[in-house]
Amino acid sequence: MTIDAHILDDIAAQLAHDEPLTIGTMFRSPGIRVRKKIVAFLGRDDRLIVKLPRERAVTLVAQGDADEVTMGARTMREWIAVPAGVDDQATLAIWVPLAQEALDYVVSLADADEV
Repeated sequence: MTIDAHILDDIAAQLAHDEPLTIGTMFRSPGIRVRKKIVAFLGRDDRLIVKLPRERAVTLVAQGDADEVTMGARTMREWIAVPAGVDDQATLAIWVPLAQEALDYVVSLADADEV
């Protein structure tokens, strides 16, 4: 199954948030942004790449639900790649809750930066 970039619109529409979300790019891939910060973006091989607290990312990788993200030789500590489901509905069921976690985390980081 090949994921269409419009799935990000569907994900963004389902996220609970008080601030506007935008679809932008990250490494030439479409992604969801809040406060100019990337929350999640589409990676290659039909994966959603999300930013989560390190402990949560490690747990999902250890469970086999996600893979670490590496850029060159560097492993990105808070970013994980989550594979798509067998169809769009299964994919949304997996990706929306993780995107919500990522959104909450990115907003909390932005809030901490503003203090």
